[in-house]
Amino acid sequence: MSIEFRPLIRSDQEQLWNWLHIALWDPPPAALRPRSVLQDPGVRIYAEYWGMPGDVGVVAVVSGQEAGACWMRLLPEGTGLAYVDQQTPQLGIALESPFQHQGLGRPMMMAALEAAWQHGYQQVSLTVHPQNPAIALYRKCGFQFRETRRDYWLMVAQAEGQVSGL
Repeated sequence: MSIEFRPLIRSDQEQLWNWLHIALWDPPPAALRPRSVLQDPGVRIYAEYWGMPGDVGVVAVVSGQEAGACWMRLLPEGTGLAYVDQQTPQLGIALESPFQHQGLGRPMMMAALEAAWQHGYQQVSLTVHPQNPAIALYRKCGFQFRETRRDYWLMVAQAEGQVSGL
């Protein structure tokens, strides 16, 4: 199995909606949320009008198939559960179900973080449900727990050598 990464670009908008839908994880026994959740303004903000200045993301291509994406964007002050400050983008990550649990998440997230550091971001934030097994992946990629927000963990990763003011 070969894996390559390419930038997540404006023409990926329709597929990004699918990945955002996958990224909305709830603890078992909950099933995937209804697709209508993507109409919620608090959800749409993470994907709509992809390709704006400051948007950074990668698509994982596995043996020629798009397997998933890891993306991040800056949101207005106080917007989004993972809001830290106006210089810290909030991250989303998703793998299509046939590609989950195959060790692809870490290289995809590391490629996205490298793109963020190259873009000039000094840190990246995300929120995750405390029962989500992906927490182990996030920790391996350098994310550290900061606080609990509405029953979700806020985690932040920093570019090497950076010290957080949080």
